[in-house]
Amino acid sequence: MTTITADDVQQADRDSSQAVTRRNITIPLKARGEPALWALGGALSVGIVMIFGFLLLVFYNGFTTFIAKPVAVVTLKSGELVAGEPTRSELYKLAPDAVKALAPTDAAKIEARGGYEQRTLYRTGNYDLSGYDFKWVDDRNVARAEFPSDVLFVERLEWGAFVGRIKAAAIDGKTVSTPTAKDPALVQAHEAALQRLQAIRNIERNLIGRVNYDLERLRLKVRRAELNYGPTSPEAAAARANEVEASGPLRAQYELLAAEAQRIRQIDQKNTVTLADIAGKEKTLPLSGLVRFYAANDLTLADKIGIYLSRWWEFLSSDPREANTEGGVLPAIFGTVAMTLLMVLMVAPVGVITALYLREYAQQGRLVSVVRISVNNLAGVPSIVYGVFGLGFFAYGLGSSIDEVFFLERLPNPTYGTGGLIWAALTLALLTVPVVIVATEEALSAVPRSMREGSLACGASKWQTIRNIVLPRAMPGIMTGIILAMARGAGEVAPLMLVGVVKLAPTLPIDAYFPYIHLERSFMHLGFHIYDVGFQSRNSEAGKPMVFVTTCLLIGIITVLNLAAIIIRSRLKRRFAGSQF
Repeated sequence: MTTITADDVQQADRDSSQAVTRRNITIPLKARGEPALWALGGALSVGIVMIFGFLLLVFYNGFTTFIAKPVAVVTLKSGELVAGEPTRSELYKLAPDAVKALAPTDAAKIEARGGYEQRTLYRTGNYDLSGYDFKWVDDRNVARAEFPSDVLFVERLEWGAFVGRIKAAAIDGKTVSTPTAKDPALVQAHEAALQRLQAIRNIERNLIGRVNYDLERLRLKVRRAELNYGPTSPEAAAARANEVEASGPLRAQYELLAAEAQRIRQIDQKNTVTLADIAGKEKTLPLSGLVRFYAANDLTLADKIGIYLSRWWEFLSSDPREANTEGGVLPAIFGTVAMTLLMVLMVAPVGVITALYLREYAQQGRLVSVVRISVNNLAGVPSIVYGVFGLGFFAYGLGSSIDEVFFLERLPNPTYGTGGLIWAALTLALLTVPVVIVATEEALSAVPRSMREGSLACGASKWQTIRNIVLPRAMPGIMTGIILAMARGAGEVAPLMLVGVVKLAPTLPIDAYFPYIHLERSFMHLGFHIYDVGFQSRNSEAGKPMVFVTTCLLIGIITVLNLAAIIIRSRLKRRFAGSQF
């Protein structure tokens, strides 16, 4: 047994007294970890809420854009009729003088609301008749609002939407009075008109386009011979004779195709529809000029779903119209994906090779440190500066030199000496290469040194060690850098405005004409499309829905591209599960 002495009891009393003293000491707030923990957790929560709130706002407005909405016919107290889709309502402040000019009952109601009045924005359409697409209506001026079943919402190829009724239709020259939107004869005639329109476009864009392409090639051959051998040389004379001989059948084919297009157009002119707005003003246009029409207040659930899906299909598969505020964005989808993939193909080799040299081969010292600092600083350069550099160096410098050597006969019209897909991809590759370099260096440094030494000890050379040991195990980290570069490059707009993006691209960078892939062509981009529709259209209200739905599409495309890269990275991680990055 252990014997407890008096000294042990005294020592225990002293320890207990010191513990009590320590418990009574006030700990400063800065020394405590709980407030900082709560602050960091709160900041993270706020960030997550902001991100999800932003995505919810974009997706809600985007996915509800194509829903068929009812059309209201509003009778004002003045007797004026306003017909349109109720878009949104808001309170606005009336000026004191405007309140005094109102009737006493209306003024009293507004003063009771603190001087605010409720108003509703209606999408009235009929821009070619009224001069406006939207109209605000104050609630105090409304006598009644109705939703008649015979009012139609008509989407047109030109002049935007039309709200009204069908007064008459001409089908194959025969007049049909007051047909309904679901009239079988009218629906069938409209489908036939759309097929004729597609046939005319096929003749003009593809068949006649091919003839024009062949004629242009003959002209360029003559021009090339004149530049190479002189205008009076036998070679130039032979080229001109060949042009005359070969252009004859082509011009004859052109005349036949133009006559066929004109014949179809004459048939199309016999199928027309006369529309009347709610006030009785009439507008006659060909049936092929209607995209779709429906009785907005007489739709079943199946009708609404059909309209919703058809609008999405049109958006994803057709060209834009009405200053990009209506129609589809197929050229912009193609341009965005093509530019992003081309940028990745350019930035990945350059970034990986640069990081390999800096990490594995370069002697670490002051010069390498300066290079690393410069690379890190490049990530902070404004993107518009890269656009100016790309325009000056790539387009005007390198592109003009290419034109003078390989495309002299096409001058003064530039081929590569102006903005194009290849220069946009190179510019964004320069913008994102610091991200790839930094990520690759970090991935290379994470490979254990023992693995390098083991490979070298087995007799492998330095390059064999890098190729077979280091790079495969660093690949997940490299893919992370490529994912970050892809996400940033796909959303950039400012530099693209200088090096190749356009409001409307007449042709895609890929077609059926040799060399089939035309990287020198201008292109459309979803990011620029959002900017153009939101800030450059004649009516911001008309462009707002397209802004949200295009934003949804851009987010979706970037997500799909990133998911593809993430899947590849995950497979590489599983392959080398023992390595940590």
